[in-house]
This record gives sequence, structure tokens and C-alpha cells, in this order.
Amino acid sequence: MGEPSPTPRTVRTTYREAMRQAIREAILRDARVFLMGEDVGRYGGCYAVSKGLLEEFGPDRIRDTPLSESAFVGAGIGAALGGMRPIVEIMTVNFSLLAMDQILNNAATILHMSGGQFNVPLVIRMTTGAGRQLAAQHSHSLEGWYAHIPGIRVVAPATLEDARGMLWTALEDPDPVLIFEHNGLYNMEGEMAADAGPVDIDRAAIRRSGTDVSLITYGGTLYRTIQAAEQLAAAGISAEVVDLRTLRPLDDETIIASVTRTHRAVVVDEGWRSGSISAEISARIMEGAFYELDAPVARVCSAEVPVPYAKHLEDATVPQAARIVEIVNLMMGDRG
Repeated sequence: MGEPSPTPRTVRTTYREAMRQAIREAILRDARVFLMGEDVGRYGGCYAVSKGLLEEFGPDRIRDTPLSESAFVGAGIGAALGGMRPIVEIMTVNFSLLAMDQILNNAATILHMSGGQFNVPLVIRMTTGAGRQLAAQHSHSLEGWYAHIPGIRVVAPATLEDARGMLWTALEDPDPVLIFEHNGLYNMEGEMAADAGPVDIDRAAIRRSGTDVSLITYGGTLYRTIQAAEQLAAAGISAEVVDLRTLRPLDDETIIASVTRTHRAVVVDEGWRSGSISAEISARIMEGAFYELDAPVARVCSAEVPVPYAKHLEDATVPQAARIVEIVNLMMGDRG
């Protein structure tokens, strides 16, 4: 008999550290890669993701920018057109609205408008979501807006492995990629393979298998959804949890296959319900698996109000495990 396979070595890390190591590795691997944004250098990033990188790589690779999202996103587009591989950090998703013209009218359209002559290999990272009492202007979940735009890819890493591995895959994409990092995940700790590397950003992932209902979610709501699935399991309901991972393009195949197995679907989305990514997913399920459904598709979204500052009101506004369980229990009332 041969030698037993060695147990893969793991490291204890955080989501924040996984993101930092992804940026660091990208800079080491490719001389064209650099990071730019407000306070990414001397301050170390609004969420400390880039802390220490300026000291290691210097101001040519870690570039602090003026307070003008339109200007530095535009500079990132220009750098990408010039052959570089820029990583542009926007502090929070609400600030990205100041660069919407650059993202929508330039980054997403230049390939088309140039007749296929010019790609824009740009990566834009930004923080999204509620849960940290940052009040109405800094608690938006607008990734569904960006998932509406042709010409870009939108990803939402929820696990340590995806935080570590999505960036490099995004940098290899010839077209713009937007990475939405939920602010509630930065402190998340866990074990990760020491040799964790690039990951697939084309496919959704089944995070928990089940037979009774598909819970479809992404990003910061993944763990509340898994918590709900565990509570449902204790009550005898088997919930499958689908982590979308990529919001544009959606992995229809994995979504439809899951719903075909379970015959019920609940979409959990921290965005507002009206015109949301959850509405798009619901429509695709109805188009692709209508005759497989034993109940109408349900949605758990944020209340349609500006996100409150007070903790108890903020918690009441965004999707929680208890609400997911409540919706599933109502849906499962049709059994038997």
C-alpha cells in the first residue's frame, strides 16, 4: 500500500485578511496590477483591507486618490485601456453612484462602442449592505442595480475561499468585473486551505443540500439563510441553500436544477423588493421551472424604507433567519 495522502494544511483567517492576501498575491504575480482608491494607502482602507500594503509595495502600486469617484474610476478605465490591470476600490456602494456614468457609459460599453477593438479589464471593489449601524446613506444593497447592466460581471463573495479566490479570476477577465463585499463579513473567521487559489466565478454553489425547498441567496445573507435552514431541519424541513456567487450572469442551470429537486423556492435578498435581483430570479424560475413548482416563489427582502440607524430597527428592516423560517413554514403548509 502506498503512503496515505497528507491532510491538506489549513490556516485560520478572516474575510478581511483573505481579501488582503488576494490583493497582495495579485500585485506580486502581475506587474500590471495596482490598487487605487480613497484611503487605501496610508490609512489602510476604510475597512482595513489594504492595511500594510503601501509599506510593502509603495505608492506606485497602492495609490491614494482624491475624493472624486468619477475621476478615479475614470482613471482606472483609462489604465485598463492602456494595458494595466487596475483594482479600483470604492469605499461603499452609495459612493459608486457618483461614478455611475463611468461604469455604465464607459466601462460597460467601450467594447461594444469600439466594435470589439478595446476591452476594459477593470476590477472595481466596493462594500455593500447593512448591519453595522451606518444609517441610510451607507447601508445600501445596490448590487442588483449593477446586475441589470450588460457589459459587466457582478460577483458577491460570501465565503473565505471566494474572498480569497474571486479577485484573481476577475483580474483575468478581459471585461469589467464589480466585486461586492458585504460589510458584515469582514470580521468573519474560519479555516481555509493554506493553498487556496483562484475560484470559478461562472457557477453558483450548493452550500447545503435539501429536498423540500430551495433557499436562493448571496453575499451577506448567506449565513442567515444557512441558520434558517438549520432551524428548519430541526422541524423536519429539508432546505437546500444556493449561494448565487455571481449576479451577472446568473447561473440559471444551478438555480433551475435546485428548484426541480425541491419544487419550492424562496429568494433571500438584502436589496429592496421592487425591481430587485430577487424579482429577476423569481421570473426566471417561473419561466424555466413553472411546472415543477408546488407553491408560488416567495421572496424575503429588505423593507422598502431607508435603512434606519437604530440597531433594533435596522435588524427589523433587513432579512433575518426568523423571517425566512416563517415564510418557509407558510409555504410548506401545502404539504400532505
